[in-house]
Amino acid sequence: MNQTNQKIYIIGAGISGLVAAINLEKKGYAPIILEATDRIGGRVKTDIVKGYQLDHGFQVLLESYPKAKEYLDYKKLELQSFLPGATIYKNRNSQTIGDPTRSLKMLVPTMSSSIGTLGDKVKILKLNKSLKKKSLEDIFKEEEKTTLKYLQDKGFSKSMITDFFKPFFSGIFLESSLETSSRMFEFVYKMFGTGMATLPKAGIGAIPKQLQEQLATTQIKLDTAVKEISGQTITLENGEVLESDYIIIATEASHIVPNLRGQETPWKSCVNLYFEADAPKDRKPLIGLVADENTRINNIFYHDTLETVTTGAKSLLSVTVVDDSDLSIEALSAMVSSELSTYCGIKGATFLKSYEIRKALPELNNLRNNCAPSETQLTNNIFLAGDHLLNGSLNAAMVSGERAVEGVIEKIEGLLK
Repeated sequence: MNQTNQKIYIIGAGISGLVAAINLEKKGYAPIILEATDRIGGRVKTDIVKGYQLDHGFQVLLESYPKAKEYLDYKKLELQSFLPGATIYKNRNSQTIGDPTRSLKMLVPTMSSSIGTLGDKVKILKLNKSLKKKSLEDIFKEEEKTTLKYLQDKGFSKSMITDFFKPFFSGIFLESSLETSSRMFEFVYKMFGTGMATLPKAGIGAIPKQLQEQLATTQIKLDTAVKEISGQTITLENGEVLESDYIIIATEASHIVPNLRGQETPWKSCVNLYFEADAPKDRKPLIGLVADENTRINNIFYHDTLETVTTGAKSLLSVTVVDDSDLSIEALSAMVSSELSTYCGIKGATFLKSYEIRKALPELNNLRNNCAPSETQLTNNIFLAGDHLLNGSLNAAMVSGERAVEGVIEKIEGLLK
């Protein structure tokens, strides 16, 4: 049989699954993607509600991601850039700090803010400079410590950590104690420092759509949930049985592979709430961080401070809550509305929709930036992909998709020799 006639299934049409399909097509294969939901994208999706673009969770594309540069056409995505900084809300006041080396708009507010000491601001510039020179390979070879310990070891003041680093990176790491590996901190900080945080004009869901547009021979079967994989046999939830030569599982595998049950990757969660609000007085594309203790809100962002393809009647406000809550959405949205008024001066916001994202980021130790193709192999014919293999980022999802395909190709070519 011609090697390109091998029947290869990919489970999951998220970023890693789509990248795997792209790479299989480059090698002459025509894979079949089985996706449990009604559309592609995995965790990277955008809904349109009352004309507003609602991403599933507040997400950004860091344009410095090496793999994103390879797979995405930034110009066609019409990337809209955030300003490199944040507005900090504390004690019912707000101050803005940022990186004046990348935006002069940040110079005066940063230097005049009382967030951190002058020494802290000098240390930030030094950190920016050192991480720009540091390779990703070197970052992921560093000894791991918590991000909190890393910042303390760098000499940052308690107020700088509490008022800036903790609220800013809690929203990225989806945990409020800065327990995430220092490798991830350095990686993300380097990505922020060497490029802009952006969003496609059509929302984050434009990213998987652009990846799908690169596919020519791949079949994507939506609403096709997999119940179990055993050997080369795929059993669907509807009872249908499929036979394969190779399988790439580009999603959490523990619930569909019997010998992995009980080994599920732990995940971090968050709740993303959207509100319709009056336009902000200062229309700068800056993330807002709430640094007051005992608040539910971590970060806020007015999406129409960036250009969007569609817009609603007013302004769209995104709010992220990181700490787990046993509140109902009704109670949580009421509490968030109250906090918006009290801490951010945002009154009369009308709740639109919420997303409870239970598997927002994989909770990992020994973070890596890469792996050998052989490390993606689970059994003789099953290979794994997904950012949970490396680190919780879009870049890692793309890398893992590549490595899984390389593992499959090595296996096929090895059998043909």
